[in-house]
Amino acid sequence: MKKFCLIIFSCFSLVSVYAQKQPNKPYMSNDIGVFLGGAYYIGDLNPSKHFFMTQPAIGVFYRFNLNYRVAFRGGFNFGTIQADDSQSSNPDQIERNLNFKSRIVEFYTQAEFNFWEYRVGHTDFIFAPYIFAGIAGFQFNPMANYGNQWIDLRPLSTEGQKTSQNSTLKPYSLYQIAVPFGIGFKLSLSNQIGIGFEWGPRKTFTDYLDDVSGKYVDPTILAHDKGNLSALLSNRSKTSDPNIAMNDTGKLRGNPNTKDWYFYYGLVISFKLKGKPKECKGV
Repeated sequence: MKKFCLIIFSCFSLVSVYAQKQPNKPYMSNDIGVFLGGAYYIGDLNPSKHFFMTQPAIGVFYRFNLNYRVAFRGGFNFGTIQADDSQSSNPDQIERNLNFKSRIVEFYTQAEFNFWEYRVGHTDFIFAPYIFAGIAGFQFNPMANYGNQWIDLRPLSTEGQKTSQNSTLKPYSLYQIAVPFGIGFKLSLSNQIGIGFEWGPRKTFTDYLDDVSGKYVDPTILAHDKGNLSALLSNRSKTSDPNIAMNDTGKLRGNPNTKDWYFYYGLVISFKLKGKPKECKGV
């Protein structure tokens, strides 16, 4: 994933330089649109499978087209990510037996660079692949399915946050920053409507989208400080022997050396706002 990100950002930089050197057509316009697609995640409960357990996602956006190659976009996305160890082919994950889902509410702004000149409604510039990158703020809230109920995990401190065993480990924040980037293509369908498809990874700076990051903690301390439910959801190993659960204390529950990712992908439908396009001389 790191190598892929480096390639994307390198391409983004090269295209941006290339676009600035091109004789862009004098054109500015605005459009609004909707995003219809899916969301998924990669992290401790799904280390590598792209598009696995995809859930529906929607969004709305506003886009300012500076010229035929450069656009700026801001918007809102809403989706759900989830994963379940029972769906893995890894025996260790199946034994660990954790699951989660979380709603992702995201506000973002990003820059887009078209590889080719593009304009909705123009008969000569009807199609363009593009890349994008920006900044986003998002809110999440991991929950576990237990007894056919979805239970908020953060208040339970399943990895010992702010308990007598680890009083210095702070609870993770449910509000985070992410770096959205990705690739897509645009197609003009009529004088006012454009359609496209895009795939956008979100690089986060948290390892707790799934409430899993570090080590197992002493279940007796969790039960004492946070209640029995905290101890039960911290270690859901298929082994029911409490002595074996005690022996897990200090062992890795997840991978603390990596951060979690979430992804949006799907259709992007845009509607050009009425009004005469503005000239932008010198751009």
